[in-house]
Amino acid sequence: MNILLIGATGVIGSRILSEAVARGHEVIAASRKGDAPEGTPLSLEASDAAAVAEAADGAEVIVAAASPRSSGDAEAEMAEIGAGILGGAEASGARLIVVGGAGTLNLPDGRPVLSVLPPEILPEATGMRDFRGKLADSAADWTFFAPAAQIAPGERTGSFRLGSTTLVSDAEGESRISAEDYAVALLDEIEAPAHRRAVFTVAY
Repeated sequence: MNILLIGATGVIGSRILSEAVARGHEVIAASRKGDAPEGTPLSLEASDAAAVAEAADGAEVIVAAASPRSSGDAEAEMAEIGAGILGGAEASGARLIVVGGAGTLNLPDGRPVLSVLPPEILPEATGMRDFRGKLADSAADWTFFAPAAQIAPGERTGSFRLGSTTLVSDAEGESRISAEDYAVALLDEIEAPAHRRAVFTVAY
């Protein structure tokens, strides 16, 4: 398939890129600097809807793994990124898969994960939650894929559990996934869609 990957050089985006290339997909690897090591590198500002639509020309799927820069107003920047990506997806007609955040999910007791997040994480998580809401109100062919509470580089095992809008935890109460296995689950969703216009999550 032809895939536009936005945020191709980040921790999660780079693993998605490697997994997609390994499976034989054609990937436009977009990032702010345009320096992705695999696929076809492209410099792209995710908040620019027209640029996103142009980059997605010919793509069947847009994977959005972009996140705010480390400084400034993360909530406002997430809103700009979300608007650009959603606008570009709607204009192009491509399917959109968003790399979401665990902060958009609920705890097993029904409370939002947002209610227990530390203040430094809250702005970006709030922005991502609002983006999820805008997806639901749009006409786009979207999927919102939230990771476990902990996601970091690790092992590619190919073994994990999927959930919907509730955080998935193991028997010890830990919610975690490697970036590599997250990428496996995302590419599985691209190749065999099972969560169109829906939220889902993954954890061990």
